[in-house]
Amino acid sequence: MITVGMKHSIEKIVTPELTANAVGSGGLDVFGTPFMIGMMECAAMWCIQPELPEGKGTVGVEISTNHLAPTPVGMKVTATAEVTAVRENGKMITFKIAAFDEEGPIGEGVHTRAIISNDRFLQKCNEKLERMK
Repeated sequence: MITVGMKHSIEKIVTPELTANAVGSGGLDVFGTPFMIGMMECAAMWCIQPELPEGKGTVGVEISTNHLAPTPVGMKVTATAEVTAVRENGKMITFKIAAFDEEGPIGEGVHTRAIISNDRFLQKCNEKLERMK
């Protein structure tokens, strides 16, 4: 059962492949914002995935973040997600998300994920490609 207050964290060491320069979102070898957001989403996904029945998953539908401070290559980053709301239909979950390096906060925000049927979602996605043929 998904409940308000559930939390999950993930950690990574910043490597050259995780920099703004590597992804093209900036020209410096510092932890890239797209990777920070990806870690935040991953923490949110794994926060609730163990509570879902087989064949169900989640997709991100909304995210609002601030990247507050730079992190150099070689430093550890931790991303956290905490469930703050479960909508009445039980299919939309909102999270408080944050990221920290070894010196302190580097990012914060709000993220919403929708619970989906994996097979149905992929079928709808693949139908888009079929329509283009």
